[in-house]
Amino acid sequence: MKHLLRRWLGAFLLALPFVASGQTSTPKPFEQFTLTNGLTVIVKPDRRAPTAVHMLWVRVGSIDEVDGTSGVAHVLEHMLFKGSREVKPGEFSRRVAALGGQENAFTARDYTGYFQQIPANRLEDVMKLEADRFANNLWPDEEFTKELEVVKEERRLRTDDSPRAQLFEQMNATIFQASPYRRPIIGWMSDLDAMTPQDARDFYRQWYVPANAAVVVAGDVDVAQVRALAEKYYGGIAARPVPARKPREEPQQAGIRSIDFKAPASQSVVALAFKVPQIASFEPSAQADDALALTVLAAVLDGYDGARLARALTQGPDRLADSADAWNGLWGRGPQIFSLAGVPAPGKTPEQLQAALRAEVAKIAKDGISAAELARVKTQWVASEVYKLDSVMNQARELGSYWALGLPLDAGERLIARLRAVTAAQVQAVAGNYFGDDQLTVATLRPQPLDPNRPQRKRAAGGRH
Repeated sequence: MKHLLRRWLGAFLLALPFVASGQTSTPKPFEQFTLTNGLTVIVKPDRRAPTAVHMLWVRVGSIDEVDGTSGVAHVLEHMLFKGSREVKPGEFSRRVAALGGQENAFTARDYTGYFQQIPANRLEDVMKLEADRFANNLWPDEEFTKELEVVKEERRLRTDDSPRAQLFEQMNATIFQASPYRRPIIGWMSDLDAMTPQDARDFYRQWYVPANAAVVVAGDVDVAQVRALAEKYYGGIAARPVPARKPREEPQQAGIRSIDFKAPASQSVVALAFKVPQIASFEPSAQADDALALTVLAAVLDGYDGARLARALTQGPDRLADSADAWNGLWGRGPQIFSLAGVPAPGKTPEQLQAALRAEVAKIAKDGISAAELARVKTQWVASEVYKLDSVMNQARELGSYWALGLPLDAGERLIARLRAVTAAQVQAVAGNYFGDDQLTVATLRPQPLDPNRPQRKRAAGGRH
């Protein structure tokens, strides 16, 4: 349940914002520079192991799609593995494997990323390969037709065959009206059915331009070496303008929205989403302060084993829930929400659990939080960061995500410093200010009888994830 909820909220391949980057015990400075064609290059040396991570980030995701072509960002991600002028379909992955490396890609609401982890002495090989497909993606229509079927099957497996995923998808379309966040990253099936090879080619031509991309390299590398390789393989890609983006701002919500979703399932699910402020920059502002306090509130409710929701709702003989979750969207290119969700325990109703989830927030609004709770979540953020940044992949991933979201590359350090300054009074205040009905959307899964004769779907070959 927890993982489904967070995937629905767009946290592809990223840890929660409140455990974002900070200083480790042995700081490794990064360097950033821009090629003449506009492409950003970020380098983070880490000499602890003879390995390197090379990532290409493109600041384009489902947020940049338009109605009728939902899912095209993700489909195009698949198609970048299908060839270029120099590399045949499927050969990219075979070449990386032959180098002793691993590779994959991901699409999120706000960005698309491609990565390889390889022995450090093979960095040039993967930079050459990635630059080639970024600049020269090329494939026949029949490759698109085959891969589109893989994407459709991915949608069937991950969404259409999962009542919970369908619930969150429909809830998402209800929360947001103008914001492109209302569309699923995987795309609506009708849009996938109607998608053409030219749709993907047009999207590629529009957004895969140097000024809309960043190369991130972390690991056992030398900055001067990476700069020279970036100039050699990426520097010759022709510069083109990044298309203008229209704001598509979400209108003010002025009343509760609710949906009931009926599907064959063994348990109910209830989910609540409240529209909340987010961090757009680290300049002092009341909006940023509230976003940070809401992040602390989510951690107090559900940030560690035995946090408030678990203690109050999932324990004891008369427990209300099998699971209960809280999460706050701290930042992104689109509007953010604070979510509460849970699975009612046997004999309990979604309405009882919904009331109990809101009651836990109301308790904090009335009585506040303890100094021990506040200290615990702050200590966990710092400890999590020390362990997390042992991974070269995580270091590259965080730098790329900060760039893609338009945040400073030291956003992690700034975030930890700001979170450490959040007070119990601020947490109490936001608990009282943002959890009324006017900004609330509620979604409930109403279980229907299971069909014992329904055949199990088999996974299609060829998917990237």
